[in-house]
Amino acid sequence: MNALKKVKNAMFPPPAYSEDGRAQWPSRTSFLLASMGGAMGFGNMLRYPSQVYNNNGLQWFIPYLMAITCLAIPLLILEIAIGQAHRSGTVISFNALDNRLRGVGLSMVFTGYCICVYYVPLLSWVWVYFRNSFQAAPFAWTGRAEDFFYNDVVIQKAKVEGEISGGSVQSYSTYPNTAVSGELIGWTILSWLIVWLCINKGVSITGRVVYFTIGLPIIMTVALLGRAVSLDNAGRGIKLYFGEWHSDKLAGGKIWQEATGQVFYSTGVGFGYFTAYASYNSQFASAVQDSIIICVSNAAYEVVAAFIAFGVVGFMNMMPEEGGEELGTYSLGFLTYPVAIDQMPGAPFWAIVFFLTLILLGISSSYAMLDGLVTVLCDSEYGRKHKHVTVASFCTVVSCLLSFMFCTEFGYDLLNATDRWANNIALLFAAFCECYGSTTVYRWVDVVGQVGWPAFGTYNFGYLGGLIMGCAIAHSVSAEAGAGAGFGLFIVCTIIALFIARTPDSLAPRFFGKHALLQRFWWLAFYQGNQLRRDLNITVAVGKNWSIPWPWAICLRYIGAPVLGIIFSFSYPAFTPDRSDSLEVWGFFVAHCVVFVAIAGFLLPRFLNILVPTERRGEGTRGYAPQVILGSDDIRVSRGVENGDQDSSGLESGSDKGFDEKVDTTMDKMGK
Repeated sequence: MNALKKVKNAMFPPPAYSEDGRAQWPSRTSFLLASMGGAMGFGNMLRYPSQVYNNNGLQWFIPYLMAITCLAIPLLILEIAIGQAHRSGTVISFNALDNRLRGVGLSMVFTGYCICVYYVPLLSWVWVYFRNSFQAAPFAWTGRAEDFFYNDVVIQKAKVEGEISGGSVQSYSTYPNTAVSGELIGWTILSWLIVWLCINKGVSITGRVVYFTIGLPIIMTVALLGRAVSLDNAGRGIKLYFGEWHSDKLAGGKIWQEATGQVFYSTGVGFGYFTAYASYNSQFASAVQDSIIICVSNAAYEVVAAFIAFGVVGFMNMMPEEGGEELGTYSLGFLTYPVAIDQMPGAPFWAIVFFLTLILLGISSSYAMLDGLVTVLCDSEYGRKHKHVTVASFCTVVSCLLSFMFCTEFGYDLLNATDRWANNIALLFAAFCECYGSTTVYRWVDVVGQVGWPAFGTYNFGYLGGLIMGCAIAHSVSAEAGAGAGFGLFIVCTIIALFIARTPDSLAPRFFGKHALLQRFWWLAFYQGNQLRRDLNITVAVGKNWSIPWPWAICLRYIGAPVLGIIFSFSYPAFTPDRSDSLEVWGFFVAHCVVFVAIAGFLLPRFLNILVPTERRGEGTRGYAPQVILGSDDIRVSRGVENGDQDSSGLESGSDKGFDEKVDTTMDKMGK
């Protein structure tokens, strides 16, 4: 027994702890691999190639790279920086920005958890294919790929259609077949057991299993890549990917919407696990550099892995046709790939490699999403009374039981409905709230104290009102009319806000400090995001670490939030024709629970006190201290700022000197 214990401790030693007593990753590499593992999954191997196939040509990379630069990287920096700076999961980290943003943090975790609950049953489909790969060809799916998938794997049964007449629902669809697949239940339990083994001891074990769950899939992807590009006629498929140019597609909205959506889904922002993982990082690690490494690595993986799909596309002679059927995620993974592998020499070997790759990628994504919830619960007042393994075990068991509903004869339709609205409503809304809340709610007291409530309210009414009205008119009239109305309202409200605002007595920087109107505009439009950047740089830009650049906050507020809002608005017209389907209604309802959580948390933050320890509940309630960098007087921060490195960290010379006096003076002024 002692020998076994020594082996266990050698393989999975107890976690190291930082100065504040929080568990810490074994190394920076393990943090990066775990974060990349959460991002890398079916979205990279299956969804990305199908989206590129439907928009084939090099022109795809224009919106794709723009979305990575202006949307994915800024959001990832936000999530990692606040988790690292505030040493906690999403709820407490967003509470530290402002107590009314607690709901945003919870909505992110809720979204990730909803997806995790159906993501693991999806893995059970892969397990079925994996089991059937251990036989000499012909495979169980040979000559009957669709029949095998729909009847033998997901056991889909026909539903009784609902009816819509006269613009209203007359009857809802029903699913009379409710039998459970024993095999899918078994594979789902096994998958959850593996997930539990990867997280039960916290980052001490997660930081080691990632070398296997991420390292092995990368090696196998390289092997699959070599096989795919050497197939007969593979060059024709690869030419669709990297050898054609269709500039006319850039004139339409489809490629922009799908490229933005793909970047967002495959990067993994909005699920909450990046903040959770970053909270176990060194407080003074380089958050900006880590974010860029994770995002670029994720993009590089899916761009390279897509050559596998396009090699198969050429081999199968699948050429996209104008107005033809588009390639979907499931059709690529469970129909196209299995048929292509069946025709390859050494088919069983390549089938095992392919489906094992999918399993490992799915496992790494699953335990990352569950870890986001486990971290929030462990950080809570009640959760701190229990061991990490107890909380992780409880979450895993509950999640496993919830997953069983997706292993039924209606499970395939239920999974599709839940996946559709969890991604198109819950995830998009949570990420929109991230972008908007962090740059509009953060330190709002300073803005109100400088320009007044009327100006602050008018400007933000124009921002939100213009976005909502513009989207509504775009869907009901035309895109041009919507853009004109939305921008028009925003511009009008901005002008009104500038003229009714008080002239700030705290001088705006550089160009904006040269005129009263420019000062007012800077305080209304840029102060909060810029101040968040400066406050975070105190922690994440220490020493030679990269600092968060000034365009970061602008990207979040004026690119990320509007883009996410516009994509989110497409969900409601898309729901209308399917509103008679009871499972679609269920998925639509579950997704709106996330919307409710975010809004309720903003209006009534005290109802989420249970998730925030007593001593940390006041962190998000700040006094009036315009342009004063918060945290500069924190002894934990000052320890991390080396001599001579204050400027590089965003800590201006003398900013902590007289901090209390400046706060007292400005508070008195605000009271007057």
